Amino acid sequence: MCVESDGCEIEGCGSLDEVRTLSGSMSPALKSNPDLHPCKPGQKFRAALLRCHSPAAAAGILSFGNVLNYMDRYTVVGVLLDIQRHYGVTDSGIGLLQTVFICSFMVAAPIFGYLGDRFNRKVILSCGIFFWSIVTLSSSFISKEYYWLFVLSRGLVGIGESSYSSISPTIIGDLFTSNSRTMMLSVFYLAIPLGSGLGYILGSSAKVAAGDWHWALRVSPVLGIIAGSLILVFVPEPKRGSIKTRTSWLCDMKALAKNRSYVFSSLASSAVSFATGAFGVWIPLYLARAQVVQKTAEVCTKAICSSTDSLIFGAITCVTGLLGVVIGAATTRLCRQKTERADPLVCAVSMLGSAIFICLIFVVAKKSIVGAYVCIFIGETLLFLNWAITADILMFVVIPTRRATAVAFQSFTSHLLGDAGSPYLIGLISDGLQQSYATSALWRFLSLGYALMLCPFIIVLGGMFFLATALFFLDDREKAEKQLNQMTRPPSSVKVTTT
Repeated sequence: MCVESDGCEIEGCGSLDEVRTLSGSMSPALKSNPDLHPCKPGQKFRAALLRCHSPAAAAGILSFGNVLNYMDRYTVVGVLLDIQRHYGVTDSGIGLLQTVFICSFMVAAPIFGYLGDRFNRKVILSCGIFFWSIVTLSSSFISKEYYWLFVLSRGLVGIGESSYSSISPTIIGDLFTSNSRTMMLSVFYLAIPLGSGLGYILGSSAKVAAGDWHWALRVSPVLGIIAGSLILVFVPEPKRGSIKTRTSWLCDMKALAKNRSYVFSSLASSAVSFATGAFGVWIPLYLARAQVVQKTAEVCTKAICSSTDSLIFGAITCVTGLLGVVIGAATTRLCRQKTERADPLVCAVSMLGSAIFICLIFVVAKKSIVGAYVCIFIGETLLFLNWAITADILMFVVIPTRRATAVAFQSFTSHLLGDAGSPYLIGLISDGLQQSYATSALWRFLSLGYALMLCPFIIVLGGMFFLATALFFLDDREKAEKQLNQMTRPPSSVKVTTT
């Protein structure tokens, strides 16, 4: 049975149980003692709170927070056409919204990675969620004369969300090991497509229900405050492995630069970010223009534009995200029985397959919207296979005390080379093509499609980087295990390496 510090007995605990304290440490179970007395109601409530501090509960709360992170990010994209009309900006101007968000996100990531490896992680996470929630709510009241202020607010939101994405996976990595860690990271990264899809749905639904797109930005902040509070109360601060020594930040960076699996998987992640960033912003608008070309819809001239494409794309993103993460985890577990290089190889094959179906989107969209949605469904499913697997690769080849730094710099690299510039670049190419020829509904559709054709070529390049990761994966994993063993020995016998 479990026993509180004042000597009362907690009901519902077996004799082999342990109690997890608020700090995340574990106290051994005590056997029944005749001197113990029943717990008072307040003590039972405290005991119930202690039982909620389980690794599974912590992973669930962190996953919920990740859903909100991405839901807030894509709520704006769900009402992008309305924002464009409200502020009167061009394609490149509207693409700047996502670019500013991602730029601030990636610049802040290394800072939070450094802090996350050295200070209380759950406090940093909660403060980040509270910050972006307040900024998002405030941005919904910016008038149409101050578009620059709206762009600035998205940059501030990126800083808040960066703290969460950089640190939260490392907590899960320290709470779980082996296949259980793969499963929990799969659940955590399932939040990316789920949250993104819900962002489209929330933005479109709130806009229609309220008759004003500004209300799309007033729902996720409330949920964000709740998530931040849950993290403070229920998520433990686990030890970063069993490390008795710590390397310097400069030593960490040198080691990561020499880690070939980490470098190549980070470059592959950049390709994924490039494609998902561009698709998330432009595909709903591309399909809306396709319907105008097919004469099944008209150019929007109303105050509130149709949200059908955003809703459908959001639903597809939710479903494909679920399928992708589940199929990815199951496929990797199966393939590990055949080869130890399964993780990067599964990612490479899924990337190359995704490129084929994404190319087909732009071939069939002019004739069939349904055909385009089918290609989007298959292409996104294959693309989403590698999110959780990429995180697991990092956990295998990087030691616990530098994982937050590694996640942060992988995030920095993937955003710098990926979705920081892809939405703006696609919009810029589209604008340039429209200016070169006579503007028409057909050419507006084609110009955006030609710009988006850059994505499948980047995805193929990402597949090549995953194949390169497979070449060095086993060696880098063995080095990480060897260094971890050295660092967990008593201080007198430790000799730290930087490879």
